Amino acid sequence: MREVGVAALVCLLAGCPSVDLGNSPAPPSECAPDRQYFEDVIWPEMLAPSDPSRSCIAEGGCHDIGNNPRSGLRLEADITVAGALDDNYRAATSFLTCGFPMGSPLLTKPSSAPPDHGGDIIFAADDPVVSAFESWFP
Repeated sequence: MREVGVAALVCLLAGCPSVDLGNSPAPPSECAPDRQYFEDVIWPEMLAPSDPSRSCIAEGGCHDIGNNPRSGLRLEADITVAGALDDNYRAATSFLTCGFPMGSPLLTKPSSAPPDHGGDIIFAADDPVVSAFESWFP
């Protein structure tokens, strides 16, 4: 009798339509853009530029892990520390939006006034750093 029940269940399930899980996730490479470009362009031009008023980490910047360990984006300002740029890359890429890079919090937050970005507007939409950020993605 049990075998009949199992057979009936299998037949019933075989006739069920598949479940729609929504859009397929973006390929991992979209959320892991070029590491070297991060080091050569994103880090020095967007996250740690020489102008302290535009830096996320300079002079007690909000995202310097040493000064503000509670920030969501935690960056090591001293890139001479072993593994610092690797850690900074991982932290920065965790603030990317797969499939829509220009909507990534890493870009949109510093382009927003409070309350979205407590550090006020760091760069406007026409800032060259926006183009540099966009070029980071294939």
